[in-house]
This record gives sequence, C-alpha cells and structure tokens, in this order.
Amino acid sequence: MAIAFDVDPYPGSPKILFIGLAQSSHTHAWIDLLSESEFNVRLFGIPNSVPPANWPVKTYVNLLSPQNSTPIRKYLYSHLLGELRMHYNEFAVQHYRKPVGTSEEWLAQIIKAWKPDIIHTLGLEPASYYYYDVREKYNLRSIGKWIVQVRGGPDLALNRLLPEYSQKIQSVFQYCDQVIADNRQNYEYALSMGLQQNRICALGTLPGSGGIDVDGLKSLWQGPPSSREKIILWPKAYESPQSKALPVFEALKLAWSRLPECKIYMFAADHETMMWFQALPEYIKSASYISYRVPRNEILSKVVSSRVMLAPSILDGIPNALYEAMAGGAFPIVSPLETITPIVRDGENVLFARNLYPQELADALVRAMSDDQLVDTASLKNYLLVGQIANRALVMPKVIDYYCRLSGHRLVK
Repeated sequence: MAIAFDVDPYPGSPKILFIGLAQSSHTHAWIDLLSESEFNVRLFGIPNSVPPANWPVKTYVNLLSPQNSTPIRKYLYSHLLGELRMHYNEFAVQHYRKPVGTSEEWLAQIIKAWKPDIIHTLGLEPASYYYYDVREKYNLRSIGKWIVQVRGGPDLALNRLLPEYSQKIQSVFQYCDQVIADNRQNYEYALSMGLQQNRICALGTLPGSGGIDVDGLKSLWQGPPSSREKIILWPKAYESPQSKALPVFEALKLAWSRLPECKIYMFAADHETMMWFQALPEYIKSASYISYRVPRNEILSKVVSSRVMLAPSILDGIPNALYEAMAGGAFPIVSPLETITPIVRDGENVLFARNLYPQELADALVRAMSDDQLVDTASLKNYLLVGQIANRALVMPKVIDYYCRLSGHRLVK
C-alpha cells in the first residue's frame, strides 16, 4: 500500500524542504545526493515548474492542474479546490466568501504544519527571493535553518550590481543561516554584501549538481578522445547574459576549412540560436544536429563519445559541463574566467578561448580536433583531477553529515 504524501518515511529523522525549479536537472541532482539516506525530503516547486513524472521525490507542484495528487505529488489545484469548497460552505451559511489561497499561502501552511528542520533554497533567483518574501510575510523565521545555494553566472556576480536586486540580496544574506556556492568568488561577493563569515558552508565550494559520477562516466568511455568519432559537443548553445552563441557560429565559419570532417551536436538552443543557425552555410548545417533542451542523460551519453566539449562563456561559476567533460574524456574548450582558471591549466587540461572572440574559438577548435597527443594526455589528467574536486561519491557523505549537524540531530538509523 502506498504511503500517503504527508506521512514521513523516517519518523524522527531530520526533515528538509527544498525550494526551487522543479524541472531543473540541477535540482534533481542535488536532492538525489540524499536518495540513499534517511532524511525526510520534500521539494516545493517554484510556481509553474513541474518535475519529471518518474522522479521519486515528494513534490508540491504549483500548477492549476487537473491531475489528482499521488503519493509523491501534491498539486495547488487540489489545495485550492479544498479552499473553494470551504469558502462556498461559508458563503452558503454566512453569505460571505474569503479569497482562495495562493501559492505563497500554501508554502507558509506547509512550513507551519510540517516544521522542516532545514529549508534549502536552490538559487537566489527565483527560489531565495520567493521564500524570503513568504518567510517575512507569514512570520516563519523561527522554523528551520535556512540554507541559500548560490548559482554561478549572474545569480550573484551581476545581479548584485543592480539597485533593484542589491537590497534583496542583502536581506537574504542577513537572515539566512548558511550559504553554499560552487566557486570562491561567490563567497567573496556574499561577504561583500553583508554575509557573516561563519555562515559560509564549512565544506567550502561544492558543485551545484552535487558532483559527477566520475567512475561511472569513465566506465562508459568510447576509447580515448583521439580514437573517437570526430564529434564536437556544444551543450549550452543558447543566448544568455552568461554566454553568447553567435561568436561560436562565427568561429565555426572561420575554422571550417581547417577542421577535419566532423559532426557538431548543439544542445539547449533557444529561439535566437535557432534563427542564427539557419543562417549558417549549408556545409555546416548539414554536419550539425541542433536541439532545444534534452535530458541530462542524453548529454552525458554524448560526452563519453565526443572528442571535444565546447563551452565558452563570459560569466560562470565552475560549469558542470566542464566537470562532465573531464569525467567523460571529452577535451574541454572553455573561457579563462576567474572561477575556472584556478582549477585547470591552458594547454594541459583545457584550451582557453574567450566567448566574444571568434578567432580564439576557431584556433582552439582546430588544435583540439587535430592534436591527438594533447587530447589523450589531457583526458587522463582530467579524470584524476575531477575525481579529486567533483567526485559525487566523496561529496555525498559530506553533504549528509552537513545536514545532520545543521539540523541538530542525527538520522534515526
């Protein structure tokens, strides 16, 4: 018999409520660090975000959906139906009707009823700002320790410079209990915005996904990169504040006559990228596969069969695409950002090329696609390095212990 949503599988063990984008692979990967532990875990999905149907974590879904609740899903629709029935009865008896509940009220009710030991918001925007407003409006400060996980990219590095964001960021850092980031620069920014030193996660920097299954990916390698099919994997082919796609298209045109015959896989494209792709010469388009967002497993399966992983950016933390390429044996081309240069070396682990400089990107592509010794030597070094800095098997027990200590009590078993 299925356990009801509101029944905790491990009574007496710490309760953790995550708040974030329910469809995000980063959300799933981080929370899945706890899949073999005995925490009582739930996710409150930011409005209009929906988790995959087969993801087994209990999730509050903020949609007016006709679907019924299941043992692992609760919908705002069902909650509002209950509110409507209640208010209809009041109207019938008293000729008075209250307004129905909102997603913010629902979150407040959940926290007051369940009383999580830890509330972990995934990203400043939107999760931390959303929860901060609910916390203040509904007087939730006394319930649970609040962890803020800061994403790489503009989440803090750029938004802190905008007047409309800076006050919100300072308020979040004033009231949260802990901050987790994937790079040292974000901790420095947080301190400059008023975060107290003792609220920085004692584990230091942690991959936003919780790390990579290093040995699992290594076991799937389709030979060293020099022996693989000549595939260039571009996993983040979108336009955004942190990365630009058009210079990459220009680089492909500059490099094409010097490249061996190859295939290019472009994932996570957006509408703007799709338009510019159609403007490319036919000889590039015919060698390319472009797609909107694809499941993470599909990207990982391509990593282990690709020769080169291309991920230039103008602003980032330590990108998971870099870690995945290092574990998957694909040679990385990334940009020399201050978050990345401390962990990898140009011409040894990666080739650096700035996102806004097509000629740099073109030259890096030509070398990576022709220098067999470079890519094979780097693949072995990268496998060892990523095993030290982003190995999920090592991150998992540290995170579990961290949550235990923060909650103030141990797991039941």
